[in-house]
Amino acid sequence: MNAWDHPLIQKGMPLQLAKRRARIAAGERPLGWKVGLGAPASMQKVGITAPIVGYLMQRALLLSGSTVSLDGWVKPVAEPEICVRMMSDLRGGATPDAALAAVKEIFPAIELADLDPVPTPDNIDAVLEGDIYQRYVILCGNTRFGGSTAGLTSRLIRRGAQTANTTDPEALTGKLPDIVAHVANTLAAFGEKLSAGDVIITGSITPPVMIEADETDITHALDPIGEVSVSFARD
Repeated sequence: MNAWDHPLIQKGMPLQLAKRRARIAAGERPLGWKVGLGAPASMQKVGITAPIVGYLMQRALLLSGSTVSLDGWVKPVAEPEICVRMMSDLRGGATPDAALAAVKEIFPAIELADLDPVPTPDNIDAVLEGDIYQRYVILCGNTRFGGSTAGLTSRLIRRGAQTANTTDPEALTGKLPDIVAHVANTLAAFGEKLSAGDVIITGSITPPVMIEADETDITHALDPIGEVSVSFARD
């Protein structure tokens, strides 16, 4: 069975994509796509075999250094990620090799999400309909050509100190070409297409970072490409 044949994914994805199409019809501009719940422990917990797929809109895109109000958020989370930008369209039946050839560049990102409700095996359809908790995305202006992560080090900085460091940024997410192919194939199964120019944020390099009440900012560095940061307000 394909990952997207899961009955709750079959229920939730059409609802999610209908909301995306309605937003585009109302004048919003699409930015790309995201994956969620892709860490092995998360997939096992909710009973899926691959990450679920959501969407990004231009209105969610913030410049590095922006300040986000968390007023009213239930469970704010930050995720340090690698973002992929597509060089060419990638249709259904994509292989990892074809996906890698279709990638233009990669660069660091932070996704901000509000993890409510907590995902369970019984609510994946609702999580999908709500676009997998997506709120904002911060993308770096510096990029590196191609889709290889060789030689990259991901560092997470909280309260001015480094709290995570890895030279294997795909350890928790899986390989980028596999993720890109999965996104293309999932979209094709529901009548959409991964297009040239689309970006994909490919999953959290660390376990999701719960933003604490006294926390004022967070930075994700993907050396030697560059870094992104975001600050938090609560009013």
